[in-house]
Amino acid sequence: MKLKELSDIIGGQVSGNPDIEITGAAGINEATQSDITFLSDKKHLKDLLNSKASAVIAKEAIEGVSASMLISGNPYFTFARALEVFYIKPYNPLGISDRAVVCSNVNFGEDVSIYPNVYISSNAVIGARVTLYPGVFIGEGASVGADSVVYPNAVIRENVKIGSKVIIHAGAVIGADGFGYVFEKGGHYKIPQVGGVIIEDHVEIGSNVTIDRATTGNTVIGFGTKIDNLVQIAHNVTIGKNCIIVSQVGISGSVEIGDGVVLAGQVGVRDHVKIGNGVVAGAKAGITEDIPDGQTYSGYPAISHRTWLRAQSIYSKLPEYIRRLQELERKIDK
Repeated sequence: MKLKELSDIIGGQVSGNPDIEITGAAGINEATQSDITFLSDKKHLKDLLNSKASAVIAKEAIEGVSASMLISGNPYFTFARALEVFYIKPYNPLGISDRAVVCSNVNFGEDVSIYPNVYISSNAVIGARVTLYPGVFIGEGASVGADSVVYPNAVIRENVKIGSKVIIHAGAVIGADGFGYVFEKGGHYKIPQVGGVIIEDHVEIGSNVTIDRATTGNTVIGFGTKIDNLVQIAHNVTIGKNCIIVSQVGISGSVEIGDGVVLAGQVGVRDHVKIGNGVVAGAKAGITEDIPDGQTYSGYPAISHRTWLRAQSIYSKLPEYIRRLQELERKIDK
């Protein structure tokens, strides 16, 4: 489509030739003629000057660039919209495969797509326009909200509630038993895990994520939260709205996480900790105590990020400090 037509769909103000033909969207280095790309940071300006893209999405007009511009307050978001326009196919419902197993009293919404080898247990509820790919298991009494997508071999156990427009990637297990035992007479006695899991709307859950059911009550993942691959979330955890949980994070039981929290890769959180709204935890942080709203923590055990940076600066100089100390000791001995 023409650049002006594209701007009418994804937003932005055209600077340059509004009639230039756009046939795709790509990164700066991969873009070819007729592609649109984006510039979110001026550190990539050199790459843009060498790019073959016919148009670029940017915050402001850039001198020396021959490509037409689409001026946007958030270039990355506008580029994401462009990817949707060119590469996301319209939803086409496939119905229920005759090779899917559907037990009694299952309630289906309209226009679902149920692939072969899906197993749906009794009393489940599958909302409108839901897609369940091959190998998906839906437990008894579980529900999947409208416009949600569950990719191959994901498991949604009994009585788990999945909201609308949720994406669950391959191999995720939602509603497995919480890791709860009590020591008695020399052995570990299993505590029955009789609670559930609630996944609110617009959540995305990565591949091989495990979210355990509550002992009693519910494990809850809040609206708009995005969970990367290979994350473990234990029983009775509550995660707020619009959080980012990066790969290999491990969250112990009964942790409370506020809204807008970011846990970077391999963060570990001790049980019963409370993490406030807007907290950011750096990669590999070990959170062992409550963190107030709006704080940034790093390290193990996790401390204020500024304090951690100072400590790391000292740590890197320890060999030099030891050498100087040894010299002083030798002088004192003399």
